[in-house]
Amino acid sequence: MATLPGSADGKHMYQTGDVRSTGSVDAWIETTEQKLRRLDGAVNMAGVITKTAHVDQVEGQGLGVRNERQCDEGVQVLASRADSGRHQVSAASPFGQVGAPGNVAYCASKAAVIAATRTASKENQEIRVNCIAPGPVNTPLSASKNLEDVKHSLQITAQKRRAETGEVASVIAFLLSDEASFVTGAVYNVDGGWVC
Repeated sequence: MATLPGSADGKHMYQTGDVRSTGSVDAWIETTEQKLRRLDGAVNMAGVITKTAHVDQVEGQGLGVRNERQCDEGVQVLASRADSGRHQVSAASPFGQVGAPGNVAYCASKAAVIAATRTASKENQEIRVNCIAPGPVNTPLSASKNLEDVKHSLQITAQKRRAETGEVASVIAFLLSDEASFVTGAVYNVDGGWVC
């Protein structure tokens, strides 16, 4: 993100935080408004995938529920603070559309992000609310995954490779831009043909 056009001249910024913590989110909003004087858009990216047989077996999947709640809270923040050009992009997943054995909690939480995105887009006509559903992405976290899981993820994509982070970031940048002025309530699959 730091290398995107505009980061050096203060047109946009990024900041990491913990979406499970209201204080962390509030601090991010305050820092953004102090530095940029306004909040035009936000990207909500969070998720941890853990194989489980049942939803109640994973304490950490509370992050998924929080992820969905942040989608709604983010829209409310944008509604109260921005004058125009308000946009939110949240991270869902192909798993939220097609499911996967042993991943019920993760799949359900990402399906909730999709539902929250579509609902928020109908409730807030002044704010464009969309989500992306990235497939396998080349990141340090994915590099440490089980080799069999990596092979499987490549087999199910039409392009037989992982996305580079810039390929996902460019779709997010499009959805936040004026070029997507008539796009809302959409799920953009950035998955190399996984869900097709």
